[in-house]
Amino acid sequence: MPELGNRTPLEYARTPSMDRLARQGLMGTVATIPRGLAPGSDVANLAIMGYDPRRYYTGRAPLEAASLGIDLDEADVVYRCNLVTLDGNGDYTDKIMLDHSADEISTPEAGELLLEVRRRAGGNGCEFYPGVSYRHVMVWRQGEENIATTAPHDILDQAIGPYLPRGARGQVLMDMMRQSHTYLPLHPVNRARLERGLRAANSIWLWGQGRKPRLPAFAARYGLAAAVVSAVDLVKGLGLCLGLEVVEVPGATGNINTNFTGKARAALEQLAAGKDLVYLHVEAPDEAGHRGELGTKIMAIEEIDSRVVGEVVRGLEGMGEEFRLLVMPDHFTPLSRRTHVADPVPFVLYDSTRLQDNGARGFTEVAAAASGLKLPAGHLLIRYLIGGGH
Repeated sequence: MPELGNRTPLEYARTPSMDRLARQGLMGTVATIPRGLAPGSDVANLAIMGYDPRRYYTGRAPLEAASLGIDLDEADVVYRCNLVTLDGNGDYTDKIMLDHSADEISTPEAGELLLEVRRRAGGNGCEFYPGVSYRHVMVWRQGEENIATTAPHDILDQAIGPYLPRGARGQVLMDMMRQSHTYLPLHPVNRARLERGLRAANSIWLWGQGRKPRLPAFAARYGLAAAVVSAVDLVKGLGLCLGLEVVEVPGATGNINTNFTGKARAALEQLAAGKDLVYLHVEAPDEAGHRGELGTKIMAIEEIDSRVVGEVVRGLEGMGEEFRLLVMPDHFTPLSRRTHVADPVPFVLYDSTRLQDNGARGFTEVAAAASGLKLPAGHLLIRYLIGGGH
């Protein structure tokens, strides 16, 4: 970023906890997004958990449906249903994707809007389920999967026409999306949001479809009892599909206004109670990247360093046991692009029994790339964590 003296937000942010791990741990880069798959949290987190997405990935929305406890048949197709903000005049196809999250609409507000969507668009095999904030799910019983859809965060500030659903029975989705833009702007929730200077969630956006996944249990595959701590339905659903215990943390939101310390302490409690591994996920930097908010992204990185990584390290050291800690992003969401990219991401693996002085000044993209360790596939990294880098 030019305004940071051509440094990245990670290079600019104060990260003493992660820098310490980098100086004494094993650093490298890893390609979490296999060639040919779209970059996103679904593919990347599946890979980091030790599953090759080329073999096991069946779509984003089915993982979120699992988190919501939705029962799926083999013939059902699940779609992610965002509440978005569209702008502009003219026909629906001429509208601009202004905000993929409708100003990160609150969960209670979104719940009311989803009830209206369910009333107006539900039926004929289509069922709507409310999730968290702007993230919701539509289940199309015995529906169509072969429809070209686009993630709304990939087309910010662009006209939506070229990215509307295309393919067999795509008109079904198109009609629901178009109709939602006629009644959602009039809803009292949106009128109240506009009065408060917030963006209206004035349309639904359907994308990320897939069928029920078939994933081998994590415990059987790796011989470890594990838990997941996250505020995001996608990651929680992935954990449930793998047989992990999903830990709910009060105040965890998936954005900058989240309970960072609560997540760290929940992870430590799981380890103290006998879990071998905890997968701790924090969404805030990704959301800041999508929104193009430089200051928020820096703040999120610093909060993670202090109130998550620092808290976890202090807690683990206080337990007096040997431990390994892997710190990394699942994918890049650069502010210049405001969407995901598939470049290899940095990681640091810290082993309390194998401290080393690797000459690194801190945890940065440049330092990780300079280490020379470049893993070609994300699902290989779990072996380094379990085996200590061997």
